[in-house]
Amino acid sequence: MTDDLKPVTIYGILALQGDYEAHRKMFESQVGVKTAFVRTPHDLDAVDALVLPGGESTTIAKLMNRNGLDAAIQTRLEHGMPAFGTCAGLILLSKRIDGRPNQPTLGAMDVTVARNTFGRQVDSFEADIPFQDLEGAATPVRGVFIRAPYVTEAGPKVQILAHFDDKIVAVRQGNLLGIAFHPELTDDARVHTHFARIVERSREKRT
Repeated sequence: MTDDLKPVTIYGILALQGDYEAHRKMFESQVGVKTAFVRTPHDLDAVDALVLPGGESTTIAKLMNRNGLDAAIQTRLEHGMPAFGTCAGLILLSKRIDGRPNQPTLGAMDVTVARNTFGRQVDSFEADIPFQDLEGAATPVRGVFIRAPYVTEAGPKVQILAHFDDKIVAVRQGNLLGIAFHPELTDDARVHTHFARIVERSREKRT
């Protein structure tokens, strides 16, 4: 199939609660890819990758469960669908949550995550984060931390991409990317572009 006949990759953005609109703007205006909001299992069928935004992880999990979207996402993840979680999205992708063994997650990334470890909403802050594997990695990423989690434990297949104050704040496992902060709230598209490369490489392997 020639390049001009390849199907367009659709980046799904979970749009139940949280900052999903900021991700849409970043992907479409800065990265130049097509997006679609995902609210139902039917919506999920039409996308090639999924972004899980920040927000309130418990609320998002409950909303996904109402129409079986959580189970549909888990099935797609098990079959290799790329996914990118920021803040609450990282919590949802994780297998374990520190001190909350009963909180439901998608259980996709072999990490343990501690919630709200950088303070409350009023304690939000920004910091420069050195980030591996990015284009222009010599320049730190500006991290916006809002009630952010961090990774306390990472399995052997998990690549650690960034730290802040000796805490793990960015990880990758295969086609999965998890970020504790909010790159979508800056004008730096490098993290989103990094995920786009993961998605395109994943599609190349399948074709």
